[in-house]
Amino acid sequence: MSRRAILDKIRQSLNATPNDQARRSALDARIANPPRAPAPSRVAATGSDTIACFKSELEKQLATVVEIDNPALIPSAIASYLEANKLPLRLRHGCDPYLSQINWTSAAGLTLNSGPAAPNDPTGLSVAFAGVAETGTMVLQSGPDNPVTLGYLPDTHIIIVPKSRILATYEDAFERLRTAIGSGNMPRTLNWISGPSRTADIGGRIVIGAHGPRRLLALITAEK
Repeated sequence: MSRRAILDKIRQSLNATPNDQARRSALDARIANPPRAPAPSRVAATGSDTIACFKSELEKQLATVVEIDNPALIPSAIASYLEANKLPLRLRHGCDPYLSQINWTSAAGLTLNSGPAAPNDPTGLSVAFAGVAETGTMVLQSGPDNPVTLGYLPDTHIIIVPKSRILATYEDAFERLRTAIGSGNMPRTLNWISGPSRTADIGGRIVIGAHGPRRLLALITAEK
């Protein structure tokens, strides 16, 4: 069946026409004023600790979470994690401005390479655009700052999450995105990461690293 035939059947079922101005106006109004779903009580209740909730939800999904007050300690924290997991002290990263402000020479032996990940890269390093407390999810924009391959090719993915970017809900994250890049605009992809890659499609058994990293480290820190 052709694409046109499929769309025509959908329109018929909705009693719609190809140039239905009423439906188009309703869609434009919804985009201009996006609805918000009720927030879970764990992030909506008075006095909720958004950062603590984010950390707790992320740990439930098999991620390692380390909280660092001083961004200057990021290199040593990463080196310690890699050494503890018997991994090479080698990172692939994008050109996110946050990373350029860090003195990477403070961790002896740590080697950094920039650009999209290659098949032989052991660890990718990204900076989250936002963190979502309700599910412990990190939001990453695609592009040169944080190439998508960093979170898919290497066996280990490390994501820096500045505390000021940790928000309560998905709606808050989308609102921050619209503010940053303008309403109606979107990056080529927006990746939502809540732990290492896993699947239960094969025999109902959880398999880690099925289509992405086997290990995920989230570094919660301050803005530079």
